[in-house]
Amino acid sequence: MLKKLFSYIIPIRILKQKSSISESLEVTWANGELVLDSKNTNYSYGSLQRILRKGLKSIGFEKINTMNHILVLGVAGGSVIKTLVNEVGYKGKITGVEIDNAIISMANTYFKLDKIPNLEICIDDAFEFVLKTKNQYNLIIIDVFQDTKMPNFLFERFFTDRLDIILSNFGIILFNTMIVEENQNKRNLNYISGFNAKKYTVRTIPRVERHNELIIIEKLN
Repeated sequence: MLKKLFSYIIPIRILKQKSSISESLEVTWANGELVLDSKNTNYSYGSLQRILRKGLKSIGFEKINTMNHILVLGVAGGSVIKTLVNEVGYKGKITGVEIDNAIISMANTYFKLDKIPNLEICIDDAFEFVLKTKNQYNLIIIDVFQDTKMPNFLFERFFTDRLDIILSNFGIILFNTMIVEENQNKRNLNYISGFNAKKYTVRTIPRVERHNELIIIEKLN
């Protein structure tokens, strides 16, 4: 409790470790809440939770609660999953895909992710999982980062086409991206232009927490 109180004055690190995927992972008390950070950015809770909460609110909590199955690509500490369960009140199935087993271990220990009954965690690469899965999902949340970098495959046509196959009719994709340089802004514009307007509506929420842009893609049929 004292660490939580002192964290309003100065961040207090609880744990720092490396993994086979991540150069640095830290669990820290900051402003009265536990957060999970990589070397250069917030991975879960803190600003990231605020960013994805804004996207979920834009989709609409009522709409989300009518969905049967949600896929989260990039779980980290599980802050968006906690938002879905605790704030949205979502009772349907959630499948979370995370490549870094060490992060999931930390999420279970410090954020009690393994106590969520409607959550299934798959330790897998997001690209490989999307290729293999036979399921369809009503909402796909993409939040895949390696520190501040986003893998190129996320923006490639092949991956997007595969998402189209596993996204149900009238399904939604919530894609969290980061824009720090102008070429990343162009990357996002190019990505958005690749969607057929007869099949999808695409909108953005720019400059969330300064450097993030949310892309919301809705399937029309």
